[in-house]
Amino acid sequence: MKRVFRKIHLWLSVPFGIVMTLICFSGAMLVFEKEITECVNPGLYRVEHPSGQPLPVGEVAARVAATLPVGVEVTGVTVFQEANRTWQVSLSKPRRASVYVDPYTGEIKGPAERLPFFRTMFSLHRWLLGSRPSDGGIFWGKIIVGVSTLLFVVVLLTGIVLWWPRTKKTLRNSLKIVFRHGWPRFWHGLHVAGGMYALLLLLVMALTGLTWSFGWYRTGFYALFGVEMQARSGYAGAKAQEEKQAKETGKARKTSADFTHWQYVYEQLAAENPGYRQITVNANQTATMPASAFGNTRGTNRYDFDTTGKITGFTIYHDQPASGKIRGWIYSLHVGTWGGMLMRIFYFLAALLGATLPLTGYYLWIRRLVRKVH
Repeated sequence: MKRVFRKIHLWLSVPFGIVMTLICFSGAMLVFEKEITECVNPGLYRVEHPSGQPLPVGEVAARVAATLPVGVEVTGVTVFQEANRTWQVSLSKPRRASVYVDPYTGEIKGPAERLPFFRTMFSLHRWLLGSRPSDGGIFWGKIIVGVSTLLFVVVLLTGIVLWWPRTKKTLRNSLKIVFRHGWPRFWHGLHVAGGMYALLLLLVMALTGLTWSFGWYRTGFYALFGVEMQARSGYAGAKAQEEKQAKETGKARKTSADFTHWQYVYEQLAAENPGYRQITVNANQTATMPASAFGNTRGTNRYDFDTTGKITGFTIYHDQPASGKIRGWIYSLHVGTWGGMLMRIFYFLAALLGATLPLTGYYLWIRRLVRKVH
């Protein structure tokens, strides 16, 4: 039986091993993107000498709105608790666009953009540096990444079968990476023991990552947790529909957001939640705050307010349906944010080990072939 699993393990790894290495390596590079980006460009995220009181939230939004071209609107403002943090103002387009603003002067510090290195790593991780065909054709980069990730799961599972020790002594030896007995022994130990150390986290990353690759997998994955796929809704969905209608009629969409009472909304939430990390006031008369829930780092408490800025209702994270939580859980499990900084370090190391597995596998396979020839 092991012979069959060995053949599956080998002949799936040989053609797709390089792609697996690229996916794992680029994923490792993205783990600390946020921290590195803020260190490289501190002026975008920090106010050097904060003084006085910040401007009202609505005034910051209005100042940014006054600089925007026709057809682009302010959709929300995120206020951070730290006095020296710039505020993030979200825009209606392009997708997920935002700018950072000095809350004391209203000066726009710059747009929220990925550094070129991380932009390349993200594109490599998701699409092998490809781009979606404008004519709606086959997105080969996305498909190859998805297929390689799926096969990576099979390779990892067959690797467990091949590794499985028969005795305790064999178990101890199979989990050692030996440095003093030559390179062949080291590479073998790194491949076998390293693979076992990283196995669980690699499986978590691969199984969650597949939800971005295949619709059928995403539907099945959600169904496994009793969640039915929902069509896009809410502010983003309404805006998308409005953009579509505007395009069809050829009419430009007029700015409709009223920022008058945004400061009042912020003050109410800040007073009720003195330990808040950030508060986001949105143009669709909702406000959100990160939930203090373990695991899902995208979980939020949502608040509704009326045209006067008065809070009229709220939904805390724990009371939200599973359909509103699972997407955040998948993301948190995929990138490692669910367990804090220590878990992210483990994810980084596991992804790097994952990147070495095909390379060490190639080395062991080629070495075996050479020995057979001689």
